[in-house]
Amino acid sequence: MERNNLYPIFLKTVQLEVLLVGGGYVAEEKLRFLAKSSPDASVTIVTPMIRKSTLEVAKRIGAKVKLKKYRRKYLKGKQLVIATTDVPAVNETVYRDCRKKHKLVNVADNPPLCDFYMGGIVTKGNVKVAISTNGKSPTTAKRLRQFFEEVIPDDINKMVLNLNSYRKTIKGDFEQKVDKMNEITENLVNSN
Repeated sequence: MERNNLYPIFLKTVQLEVLLVGGGYVAEEKLRFLAKSSPDASVTIVTPMIRKSTLEVAKRIGAKVKLKKYRRKYLKGKQLVIATTDVPAVNETVYRDCRKKHKLVNVADNPPLCDFYMGGIVTKGNVKVAISTNGKSPTTAKRLRQFFEEVIPDDINKMVLNLNSYRKTIKGDFEQKVDKMNEITENLVNSN
């Protein structure tokens, strides 16, 4: 059986510079994903053309738009790159340039040319759940996202904030604090 060996992380995109190459439907989809999950992301878009609705999303999140063809110089200062053009040669060039410059890159709909995938995300206040299908089935990730959005209670953030407040009052070393928090939260799992 094939395993998903991806390492899940949550990036503070407000502290990163993101470059999005392309201005079509796929670019808009990636921008919407960023807008929903990380509305404070710092994004620059490089594209010779941009759809009206893609531009509207870009404006809503404060993305910088450069109506230019992609050039390697646009990678300067960027840590995360997403290539979304409908020209495979351009996407492959972005990928090769990113490899040379040690930039994390996602070439949309081309898993072999991705350092990371943008999976399904469920957000309820401070709780965020990421779903990955190892790049095999974005539709499955979408359906799982919809499922988790329904089953995770909307008021879970209240519980998180209460537990955070309580955690601050616990005395002892790290191990003692972990034991106490595990004891309290064990009831959440066993209550069903």
